[in-house]
Amino acid sequence: MRYEVERKFLVAHAGWREHAVSRHRLTDGLVGEFAGGKVRVRLDDERAWLTVKGRRDGLSRPEFEYEIPRDEAEAMLHLVCETCLIEKTRHCVPHDGMVWTVDEYGGALAGMVLAEIELEHEAQVVALPDWLGREVTADARFRQSTLLRLAREAGRPVTLTEVIAAAL
Repeated sequence: MRYEVERKFLVAHAGWREHAVSRHRLTDGLVGEFAGGKVRVRLDDERAWLTVKGRRDGLSRPEFEYEIPRDEAEAMLHLVCETCLIEKTRHCVPHDGMVWTVDEYGGALAGMVLAEIELEHEAQVVALPDWLGREVTADARFRQSTLLRLAREAGRPVTLTEVIAAAL
């Protein structure tokens, strides 16, 4: 079993762009949520997979990933997740010996930009790039399910200011 250990941040400015070494488009569909966890299907240009994430404990949570046939992922996105889709372009940005992911959201979350770093353990020290803003790892307003709900309620993509002002 694998544990995902990550930190999430707002992005203060576009200085990361000049350092990005790759990018790819992702489509995520929320299949369901349960007791602090979730099940999602994800599709990129090359593969598709189903992910089960357990309840978060600090920066860590159990994560199970299974590659699935592309046609089944597309069917799930269309038939099961049609109102819970997340579109984003993921950029890989090296900094101080680590690789950050910067996600630029489209669709229902257009305009939102968040950065994440995966760690080996919770106590790992990380050099923070100057283009990072506030850490939002523990802020439920920046969970993808919450962002989607806020956008659905607004009937349009929500702004960072609206997300920060949201009461949960």
